[in-house]
Amino acid sequence: MSIEQDFASLRRSSLSASLSDEEVTALAGIACCRRLADQEVLISEGNIDNSLHIITEGAIAVTRELGKGDYTTIHVLRTGDLAGEMGFISGQPHTATLRSLGRTQVCSFEREAFEQLLPEHPWLVYRVMQNIVKVGQDILRRMNAQHVELTKYVNRSHALY
Repeated sequence: MSIEQDFASLRRSSLSASLSDEEVTALAGIACCRRLADQEVLISEGNIDNSLHIITEGAIAVTRELGKGDYTTIHVLRTGDLAGEMGFISGQPHTATLRSLGRTQVCSFEREAFEQLLPEHPWLVYRVMQNIVKVGQDILRRMNAQHVELTKYVNRSHALY
C-alpha cells in the first residue's frame, strides 16, 4: 500500500482523533498496512509482540482458548477499532488470540518505531497515548455495562450453578 492509502486508512481511525494531517502523515510513515486472510491470526494468546494494530477495514474476532484446539469468541472488533493496545503499552503477554473474519486490513506500529517519533513529534505521541487510553475507557465502560446487565439477568432469574 502507498503512504497516501495508509494516510486515508489511518485518518478514519480512533487513533488519529485530534491529530493534524502532518501528524497522521508521520504515523503513516512508520505504519505497516496489510491485508489478512480469513481466520488469519493477528495476535496469539500468551505472546508478546509490542505492536499496536488499527483495523482499517473488516473485522477481527477476539478469542480465548478452551483447550483441545477449541476457542470461543468473546468480542468482535470492527473497522476503526484498535487491537493489541494494552500489550503495546505494557509489554505484557496478550490475553486473547485475534483472528480475522473475512479479508481484513490492518495498519500496525511497532513500539520502537513509534517511540522514535518522540523527539520530533512529542505532541503526536502524547495525543496517540491519550487516544489509546480513551479506547481503553470505552472498552471498560462497555464491559461494566455488560456485567451489570448479566448480574441483573442472573438475579432476576435466580439462576443456580
